[in-house]
Amino acid sequence: MARKKTTTGKVNKKSSVLIVDDHPIVRRGLAELINQQPDLAVCGQAGDADEALKAIKDTNPNVAVVDISLRQTSGIELIKDIKVRYPRLVVLALSMHDETLYAERVLRAGASGYIMKQEATEEVISAIRTVLAGQIYASERMKEKMMRKLVTGASEPPASAVGALSDRELEVFTLIGQGFSTRRIAEKLYISIKTVETYRSHIKEKLNLADSSELLQYAIQWVTAHQGR
Repeated sequence: MARKKTTTGKVNKKSSVLIVDDHPIVRRGLAELINQQPDLAVCGQAGDADEALKAIKDTNPNVAVVDISLRQTSGIELIKDIKVRYPRLVVLALSMHDETLYAERVLRAGASGYIMKQEATEEVISAIRTVLAGQIYASERMKEKMMRKLVTGASEPPASAVGALSDRELEVFTLIGQGFSTRRIAEKLYISIKTVETYRSHIKEKLNLADSSELLQYAIQWVTAHQGR
């Protein structure tokens, strides 16, 4: 933790925060917001998974704020990797994507919380402090949903067919909707073309789509609707 002397000579401990987001403007805005807090300080920034893992090694942050949409891999995969390498590091997922589809996924991946970028700035700071305190952060709606699932022992049906996709299938599906070819998806995710084709086949089956044309059209419509939120 960073330390800062007060006018009375006392030393205040600041929790160090690493920001992982592939948009420099977002990183800058978050950094300014966090650095204004008396108990928080940004120790580093990263734009992709490789940079994030290097920054964690170099700066030893108390918490990593991770966007789930990154250049080389999804934030969900990065969170899984972080928790394997640095199990004690607290992670807060920050995203523009609908929490009903992603919140439980990131918590299963090892994150301690999920907050949407549309939330007020003070709520983002509250979320960081919550996970630093060892608690789980989620919206009231998601807390109620997860509590109901815990009490009843039954899973609610996905809000849409897309919700039934695995984390990796959802990642491939999103890239298809963003216009990436099978080869480019393979390169981006560091997997083989054959593996991508297998994922595409599973996605078509789960979404009940007849062919690749229907898959592309559906994926584009879904990405347009959800990434515009």
